[in-house]
Amino acid sequence: MLKIIIWTIAVVTVLGLVLALVLFLVAKRFKVEEDPRIDEVEKAMPGANCGGCGFAGCRAFAEAAVKAPNLDNNYCPVGGNETMAKVAAILGYEVKEKAPMVAVVRCNGTCEARPRTNNYDGFASCKVKAALYSGDTGCSYGCLGCGDCVNACQFGALSMDPETGLPVVDQEKCTACGACVKACPKHIIEVRPKGPRGMREFVSCVNRDKGPVAKKACANACIGCGICAKTCTHEAIVIEGNVAYIDPAKCKLCRECEAMCPTGAIHGVNFPKPLDKEAIKERIKARQQKAKEEKKDE
Repeated sequence: MLKIIIWTIAVVTVLGLVLALVLFLVAKRFKVEEDPRIDEVEKAMPGANCGGCGFAGCRAFAEAAVKAPNLDNNYCPVGGNETMAKVAAILGYEVKEKAPMVAVVRCNGTCEARPRTNNYDGFASCKVKAALYSGDTGCSYGCLGCGDCVNACQFGALSMDPETGLPVVDQEKCTACGACVKACPKHIIEVRPKGPRGMREFVSCVNRDKGPVAKKACANACIGCGICAKTCTHEAIVIEGNVAYIDPAKCKLCRECEAMCPTGAIHGVNFPKPLDKEAIKERIKARQQKAKEEKKDE
């Protein structure tokens, strides 16, 4: 019996050593040499692993950056220009600075402006709620108010306002990673340029219903009237699907569209002075009158 035990131990030991040797030789034979710069780039990254760059995490971003011929298609929104400058220095590339971005909530359907038509009594999740029905108000496009975007944000940049029932973005904490954009089933959150000194104009509505229907559902809705587009002298506004959209690349922040919007769907943020609607309307009127006179003279 003792001999059987000894032989069993000996055979198992020898077999283990042989298999270990085989595994070692196979690993050595098929070993893939990894570029050491990948580790350097990963260390330069913020380590958020948020996926805002379009990759699974910082390691995946580092691997892609090292393999890429340049950094034109690789950008870390969390680390921003400072992090990208470090990555460029490691790889010996040049990198162009990008304008700071921030998340914007394109829904102003407050509790007061968008009355409830029914009460949801289920699991508190926008994704679940959207899968069940269009929402508990007359607007099937607006915020569902369960805070999936807040839960998705790793940086504490989003919170739900109990009075309006809408998410609020803290621009100082927002990294523009886009996690909130992916989490929102209604697609009301957009990542836009922060703008000079944080100033920006945007349409806080995504309702594609026709004007009367949209207005009935929400007092603050864009009704697609086109007044803003006709007013804008920079061709920064388009009307698509009964809703206006402001192109941040073309917008000159003159605030004329905001002053002329009949429903207040256009929002200006971080401007140093309050919006003087009457003064702007007078300016527009004078410009239009001058244009008419010049046309007559021709």
